[in-house]
Amino acid sequence: MEEYNIASSFRIRIKYNLQFFAEGEGGEKTEQATPKKLEKAREEGQVAKSQDLLTGVILISMFVFIKLFAGFVANRFLDGFKEMYGYISLYSGGNFTTNIARAIINRTLVIILIAAIPFLLCAYVLALVMNIAQVGLKPSPKALQPKFDKLNPAKGIKNIISGRKVVELIKAILKIIVIVAVVYNTLKDQQNLIKTLYDYDVWTCIKIIGDVVLNLAIKISFLLLIIGFADLFYQKYKFNKDMMMTKQELKDEYKQSEGDPQIKGQIRRRMQESSMRRMMQDLPQADVVITNPTHFAVAIKYDNKVDTAPVVIAKGEDYLAQKIKEKAREYNIELYEDRPLARMLYYNVEIGEQIPPELYQMVAEVLAHVYSLNTEGNE
Repeated sequence: MEEYNIASSFRIRIKYNLQFFAEGEGGEKTEQATPKKLEKAREEGQVAKSQDLLTGVILISMFVFIKLFAGFVANRFLDGFKEMYGYISLYSGGNFTTNIARAIINRTLVIILIAAIPFLLCAYVLALVMNIAQVGLKPSPKALQPKFDKLNPAKGIKNIISGRKVVELIKAILKIIVIVAVVYNTLKDQQNLIKTLYDYDVWTCIKIIGDVVLNLAIKISFLLLIIGFADLFYQKYKFNKDMMMTKQELKDEYKQSEGDPQIKGQIRRRMQESSMRRMMQDLPQADVVITNPTHFAVAIKYDNKVDTAPVVIAKGEDYLAQKIKEKAREYNIELYEDRPLARMLYYNVEIGEQIPPELYQMVAEVLAHVYSLNTEGNE
């Protein structure tokens, strides 16, 4: 019985575009970001930093600061309230007015503010230091400018379902789990002490509760600090990955910074043509053309009233060397064959430069020979 393969009888042709499989414009991002792109990103406020690390450092520093100076702060607050209630009892006989109440409140707020200033100043300095430590000291005015594209609903929905938001959600869940676990374990360890609070006076209870709360806050802040360091490494990794460029982007940036290679090539050719024209115009002033004889030609001029040494006014290789020799014959300039000297002059002396001292002797012999020929010709 003959088997019949139905699948082999049909061929389905599907048209597809390979560009759909590429990541972004120009293909996959495989190249490291250039300094120019990183600088531009920094000017726009795009830097790798962790807000969680900043929060963790500020919190743990603030709570440690409070624990160390809790007595000073408590006394300042108590003095403020005592002073406030003292004024109230002083004017309770009927002389209490709105202006007096306003003055008492203002005085109390000043006392509280003086007590809070060290903490506020500490938080500000820490925030500044941590930002500088993460991204350096370079303000970004562009980052403060309003960006109306953020109001685009479609872009907002895209940001909500992006991978970055998923990571932020995971971090938020991790923080909640950490906080709940630390609170539970701390209260569990301190449950016997909490149960005996009714045996102490009010101030002792306040002190015990304050110590428990501060220790709990320091533990939570320390764990948030660890999460912040992990987040900083992730942010740097994500930033470097986002800043990567495709090969096409590298080419485009090179064109913008260095110019289009074709245009640069045209400019280079025009400069070479202009230089060759000037060189050919100066060639009639030459005293001698030293040749290889086929590959190199170097024209030398020496005016002892102007120059301290002979000057190279034209040089060329292969085709250009032949053109120089043709012009030399046209202007009756002596052609002198010296292979080593021609090569040394071509590779070591630029047009318009004087010959180096180590070649004085060799060039002087050539010029002496040419001058002797000219003298014989004139006779």
